[in-house]
Amino acid sequence: MSEPVLLVEKSEGIATLTLNRPGVLNALSEELRDLLARTIEDLHHDEEVGVVILTGAGRAFCAGLDLKEMSDPDRKRKAIADPPKLLRSLRQPVIGAINGIAVTGGFEIALSCDLLIATPEARFADTHARVGLLSGWGLSARLSRAIGPGRAKELSLTGNYLSAERACEWGLVNRIVAQEELLPTCRTLATDMLTCQRDVMFQYKRMIDRGFDLTLGDAMDYEVEVNRMYQSPRPEEVGERLAGIRARGRAQAESAR
Repeated sequence: MSEPVLLVEKSEGIATLTLNRPGVLNALSEELRDLLARTIEDLHHDEEVGVVILTGAGRAFCAGLDLKEMSDPDRKRKAIADPPKLLRSLRQPVIGAINGIAVTGGFEIALSCDLLIATPEARFADTHARVGLLSGWGLSARLSRAIGPGRAKELSLTGNYLSAERACEWGLVNRIVAQEELLPTCRTLATDMLTCQRDVMFQYKRMIDRGFDLTLGDAMDYEVEVNRMYQSPRPEEVGERLAGIRARGRAQAESAR
């Protein structure tokens, strides 16, 4: 019996989703996209999961759409919402664990994660123009906002690969870690996130995303508006949390020495 094309593991408030078609570099077949869509829909209603980690099996994160499947003239197309849009709809933060190449549609999925941790083997490429296609999952809009229009044009108008090191220099990737440290690092970050007040963490994610789409002035007004509607915790609760924050800060400072 073959393994499912999407592996889902839930543990301690973290859901780890693994694109599992390593033989074809985790190319997005209709089966995989459908299963991913249904899994994300389930996560919308899962009160136990606070953070999501998305990665790929084998040596690739995701090579984009399954072009072999797309070129089959007898294929019956099924309407499936695009994965990047579905990922962006999640209230939970999504950490992209980029273990290898992220190409075209895979690049668009990576850009829809809230932060990216990559290995030295990770590489990014937009090959839409080389194949003769135009992006439709947000790459032309989101890539330029992530690294600037000039760098985005360099990638999209050449189809050249971007190394993990250069992606980190350009601010696309948060950090680079060794392959064996990828998932442990992502789980540590996810665990840190889960120490925050969960409803506030979810709201903060929405504020950052919404504010980024606005002008600076409108984004600041929006922040004030949301802040006024928020019910702050009682003073004694704030005091208890501050004591924990100070203790955590001291522990982090000591471990960094």
